Amino acid sequence: MASSSKIFFEEVRAAYAGTAGSLRLAGPVETENVLPVSTYTGGGVEYSVELDVREGYVDCVVGTETETVDFTVNVEQLALTAGVIEVRGKISYSARNLTQLRKSLSGQAGYVRLVHPLLAGKATEALMRRAGARAWKKPARP
Repeated sequence: MASSSKIFFEEVRAAYAGTAGSLRLAGPVETENVLPVSTYTGGGVEYSVELDVREGYVDCVVGTETETVDFTVNVEQLALTAGVIEVRGKISYSARNLTQLRKSLSGQAGYVRLVHPLLAGKATEALMRRAGARAWKKPARP
């Protein structure tokens, strides 16, 4: 994609506008440290939409933290574990062209709409653990 970051950010904003508005998510915060990432936050949960330009791949990673642990998991795995979808593979991750990117973003935003209402308080940590989220222990505070 020509000027892929710019196009990516525009497409994420378009695909997530309704989701962010209805769920009252703040964002997007757009960064390009290593990969282009567009992040939305709300209710103690962060949704990072990441584009891997070399692989032609886009993913939505859900993150949350407790006092001692940071969790991250793919939105599809979280939706499957939460029981809001029945089978894996109903959304796309391909971003090799604009049509594929739009389809992938739309499907992933749909899963955000399904899982976000289930992510509140202590239930979030339990769901993240059941989903097999990556967990990073935070350093002990002195």
